[in-house]
Amino acid sequence: MGMKTILYVLITLSFLNTNSIAQQASSPCSCCDESYQQFDFWIGDWIVKQKGKMAGFNKIVKIENNCVIRENWKSYGSAYTGTSYNFYDKLEKKWKQVWVDNQGTTLLLTGGRVGNQMILSSKEKIDEDGKGVINRITWTNNSDGTVRQLWEQSQDGGITFTPLFDGLYRKRKKP
Repeated sequence: MGMKTILYVLITLSFLNTNSIAQQASSPCSCCDESYQQFDFWIGDWIVKQKGKMAGFNKIVKIENNCVIRENWKSYGSAYTGTSYNFYDKLEKKWKQVWVDNQGTTLLLTGGRVGNQMILSSKEKIDEDGKGVINRITWTNNSDGTVRQLWEQSQDGGITFTPLFDGLYRKRKKP
């Protein structure tokens, strides 16, 4: 499964790059319509807390002519890091995320914007214990400028979900 995931990521990013080059000739900004801006509320340089305690730092930027949102996560108090690539798939009309961390964990999520939330979930996959697992992550754009990220997991086919991470993002203050 690891090689399939890596291959999927490479093909997807290659497609985005090839598609972007072809479209640049026909329009000045291929990814500037509102569909590509639905997740822009997550862009920023953030301090993330969980239950009021430092969890880490996350820098979210737009790259590839505004076609891709890249996340760079660094845990507070540990060496854990990770990166995700988030993009709107105009053919499927869905948002997708590809997550890879320094522990070898990968996550493939698909979904979309509902009101003030971006909700992405995985297909069921078998974990190390042989259990079927579905991951769902919801980012909520709060009116005070913060973002809540709730990562939940289901082991019963998506009937019930258990929270794994409930973080609150606040923009870093500039010195």
